[in-house]
Amino acid sequence: MFYSKRGFSVRSFGTGTHVKLPGPAPDKPNVYDFKTTYDQMYNDLLRKDKELYTQNGILHMLDRNKRIKPRPERFQNCKDVFDLILTCEERVYDQVVEDLNSREQETCQPVHVINVDIQDNHEEATLGAFLICELCQCIQHTEDMENEIDELLQEFEEKSGRTFLHTVCFY
Repeated sequence: MFYSKRGFSVRSFGTGTHVKLPGPAPDKPNVYDFKTTYDQMYNDLLRKDKELYTQNGILHMLDRNKRIKPRPERFQNCKDVFDLILTCEERVYDQVVEDLNSREQETCQPVHVINVDIQDNHEEATLGAFLICELCQCIQHTEDMENEIDELLQEFEEKSGRTFLHTVCFY
């Protein structure tokens, strides 16, 4: 919603074999199949511990997500073509790049895959959302993304104090 209100067409995906949400302890996540709807996850967590999942923001996140789409989607199952893919964790970046490189190239259309590490908490996610939005706006206003993106990412690294990973894959 944050990005679409700013004019961007956005899709969100998971890359693992299952959907994992924080549980009562770091070693006890709530694990769901990708076929599970956000509504089902919401009701399951509500039943398990309403106070915990309200306090840590998971119920709010699921409520927001279910207004956007019925269930999570797995990136590796999507055959749509994108211009830009942003990840917020190096492990996810590696999975996306690996998947794209394993696909048969058909059109040779480039896709830029960029990672900026963002810690998985509400405050970092909020700051990261603004940083990614600003990055997307700058990319959108470049005259020649292919030639300007490396310089742009370097400017963002210096400004934000974060390291960006970047690679180009092809469809």
